[in-house]
Amino acid sequence: MPIPVADYGGTERVVWSLGKELVRLGHQVTFLVPPGSTCPFAKVLVYDPQKPINEQIPTDIDVVHLFFLTKEKLDKPYLMTQEGNFFEGQAFDVNTVFVSQDHAQRNQAQAFVYNGIDLEEYGEVDFNVQRKYLLFLGYEKLPSKNVADCLRISRKTGNVLAVVGGKPKWFKWRPWVEYKGFLGGAAKNKMLQSSKALLFPVRWHEPFGLAIVEALYFGCPVIGTPYGSLPELVRPDVGFLSNKRSELVEAVRNLDRYDPRACHEYVRGRFTSKHMTAEYLKLYEKVLDGQPLNLKPPVNGGNFSQKELLPIY
Repeated sequence: MPIPVADYGGTERVVWSLGKELVRLGHQVTFLVPPGSTCPFAKVLVYDPQKPINEQIPTDIDVVHLFFLTKEKLDKPYLMTQEGNFFEGQAFDVNTVFVSQDHAQRNQAQAFVYNGIDLEEYGEVDFNVQRKYLLFLGYEKLPSKNVADCLRISRKTGNVLAVVGGKPKWFKWRPWVEYKGFLGGAAKNKMLQSSKALLFPVRWHEPFGLAIVEALYFGCPVIGTPYGSLPELVRPDVGFLSNKRSELVEAVRNLDRYDPRACHEYVRGRFTSKHMTAEYLKLYEKVLDGQPLNLKPPVNGGNFSQKELLPIY
C-alpha cells in the first residue's frame, strides 16, 4: 500500500510515524515503497518486487528496516518487523522484531517493540463532547475480530454500535448498528472522539492492536478479551478483559468507572511514536554492532488458525 495512507492502513501508519520521528531526531530516512507514494520529509524510492532488495538499497544507507518477510540475505545491517500472525512452522530471520511481548513469545523470540502513534495526527481531545457510540474498529469480515459479539453486547446494553471497517451487508437494517465504512484521518478521529468505548472481543491472539491505542488516546476505555497482547495494553484502570459475554456486558454497563483523561494520559506516557522510535534506535545500534536481536531464529510453534477461534462463553 502506498504512503501516506488515506484510510486505516495500520502498518503503513506505523512506518510513516517512525520515519517522521527519526527525521525529527536528525536522522536521514529513505522509504522504499510502492508506486504512488509521496513524503514531504524523506526521500522516496519505488520498490520493485521483481528485483532483489539489495539492488534497490542505496549505498549510503546504514541500516535497512523491513516490514515484510524476505529470504534474501541482505548486505547491510538490517531488522524485520512483523505485525501479523503466522501459521505453525513459519520460520523467521534472527533479526525479526515482533510488536508485543506475547507476540514475540508465541514465536519463540525475545525482540519486540510496541507500535506507537504520532500524536500530531490525532490532535487535541475534547473530554466534554457527548459520546454516542460503542465502537467496532477493524476488518469486520474477519471472524477473529468478532463483530458478532459486538452486536450482541451493544443490543443488550441499549447502545448504538458504530462499525468502522467493513460492508453493511446483513446488519445494515439493524436499528442499533450504524455502518460507517472504512475511515481514516479526521473522519476516523471524529468517530473515536464520539465513542463511549472500543469493543475488542477478538478471538485470536492479537499481535498488537493499533485501534486499542487510538481509542485510549481519545479517552475511550477498551472492553475486550484477554488474548494476545491485550493484557499488556489494557490495564484495569483503562478497560476490562474477559472471555465471558456476561462480564463484557456488565463492563459496558459500568463505563462510568473509567476516567477518559486517565486513558488519554496512559497512551501519551507509553504508546507514542517517540516511545516506539527510541526502542527501534536501540535495536539499530545492536545490528550495527553485529549483534543478533534474538537468541536464535524465531519459529512459530503453532498458535494461530483462522478456522480455530479462541473461546468466548
